[in-house]
Amino acid sequence: MPDSSITSAEICYVVDDDPSVRKSITRLLEFEGFKVRAFGDPEDFLNQMATNPVRLVVLDIWMQQMTGMEVLAHLCARWPGTRVIFITGHEDRAAEATVMQAGASGFFIKPLDNEKFIAAVQDALEQA
Repeated sequence: MPDSSITSAEICYVVDDDPSVRKSITRLLEFEGFKVRAFGDPEDFLNQMATNPVRLVVLDIWMQQMTGMEVLAHLCARWPGTRVIFITGHEDRAAEATVMQAGASGFFIKPLDNEKFIAAVQDALEQA
């Protein structure tokens, strides 16, 4: 059961260039009580977040415009406390090891295990 002190005011950001994945994750998070802002373009996300602290981002690792690892580098420079949960459509142990070493809060392969994913979101927000 979600901790209402975390979820009621928390905004989870979702950055994925696949509209169906973005919509699916947004719906799942909203169903669990989170507020969601979703972006299809990582540069739009970074531009809009340039002056606002970001606590949690669900981030696709492989996008056309910019990789999730590049977005992570920008976030670490601006908001080092940001928690990031990576998602991907393809198993990639090297990428998983790299992002986890860089401090990612989770790494999930699509389709997501909803229960484990939501638990990771809650844990990441508690750590942020």
